[in-house]
Amino acid sequence: MDEKMRIIGRQMGIRMGILMSFFMAIIGPLSAGHLTIPGFISGFIISSIISIIIGLIIPVGKVTGAVCKKLKLERGKLLTRIVESLISDIIYTPVMTLAMVAFAYNMAMRQSGGMAQISFLPMFLHSCIICFVVAFFLILIFQPLFMKMLMKKNGLE
Repeated sequence: MDEKMRIIGRQMGIRMGILMSFFMAIIGPLSAGHLTIPGFISGFIISSIISIIIGLIIPVGKVTGAVCKKLKLERGKLLTRIVESLISDIIYTPVMTLAMVAFAYNMAMRQSGGMAQISFLPMFLHSCIICFVVAFFLILIFQPLFMKMLMKKNGLE
């Protein structure tokens, strides 16, 4: 049972990482007004790699489970799902956003020969706020769906 849960945790990390990466690779550049296909593809690949690494290194399920247990929250309830989503969001979003903004900033500076009139910190903060909100709702909606699918797939309904 413990091994199956570890496998489900890895599968969940990969699925959530790819889902989050897809949307973050669209939302960041779109909010800045610079969405391009090559930018999306490279951002998606970089973001996917980072989020999968985070998902494999940090046992998000165990962390959220421990916090919810400490708060005496009941599994499956809306408040519990909100807390779990918030914790996952706090773990993933800042790292992914920092990497994506650093990539976009470096590309803009490289393409402009260092003459782009942009500041990294405001760019990061703006993106981080938007990504926190979007990621929270993505996690809140898709995490239970993925969990249900993975439990069924692994015979643990």
